[in-house]
Amino acid sequence: MKIASWNINSLRKRQDRLFAWLEAAKPDIVCLQETKCPDAQFPALALQAAGYRSAYHGEKSYNGVAILSKTEPRDVRSSLCDEVVDPQARVIAGTIGDVRVFSIYAPNGQAVGSPAYQYKLHWYRRLRDCIAREKPGDVVVCGDFNVAPEDIDVYDANLWRGAIMASDGERAAFRELCEIGFHDTLRIHHKEGELFSWWDYQMRAFEKNRGLRIDAILSSEELAKKCIAAGIDREMRKGKEPSDHAPVWAEFRISEKRWVTSEK
Repeated sequence: MKIASWNINSLRKRQDRLFAWLEAAKPDIVCLQETKCPDAQFPALALQAAGYRSAYHGEKSYNGVAILSKTEPRDVRSSLCDEVVDPQARVIAGTIGDVRVFSIYAPNGQAVGSPAYQYKLHWYRRLRDCIAREKPGDVVVCGDFNVAPEDIDVYDANLWRGAIMASDGERAAFRELCEIGFHDTLRIHHKEGELFSWWDYQMRAFEKNRGLRIDAILSSEELAKKCIAAGIDREMRKGKEPSDHAPVWAEFRISEKRWVTSEK
């Protein structure tokens, strides 16, 4: 089973890129972020024609998350589980086979210490508490976490240390999420640096590889033991009008019967 996650930074603007990538990469499950697409405009029928069922939660111009799967997601929830009313479309969860999948788009935080930063830390606590309530089993949390977890995940540790997306508070929030029983799948297979998933559009950041790794696929304990490969599709950051993020992916040795339902 191959799971991928991609902050596409406007689905309507990059729909052709998405379909070409789906055909080339052939992921079984895809989590999208920053779709920036109201639900009424989500291309569910076109995706179904391409072999993917969809669960989505969007809003106009901002945020937006989705799960694409070769089988119909079940038990879909387009919010966190704490009954807090949040107008920002930042999370969607669905069950595919017997794997519970979360697609999340964490808040940016804007500036350390700002109200947006406090909202980000509070949102992480809500996310952690929600996922901790999931019944024991296979869970993956995929998305744009807007946190570079360690110094190795930024191109210049001295420059970024303490800055937004690399501050102590944000890194602690990410660690606390992992500590409830999740593994960062890329780091299971790759310990080296200079593996980034986001590059600013300015100052030729991509060409100079001045990036951050802020996108990840986290898997629960038993599922992590079955993770046989993980990586970043860096090539998708190239070309005309790319997203500023590249897709990240992880592959698991799981029997097809466990994640393909009779609805296929």
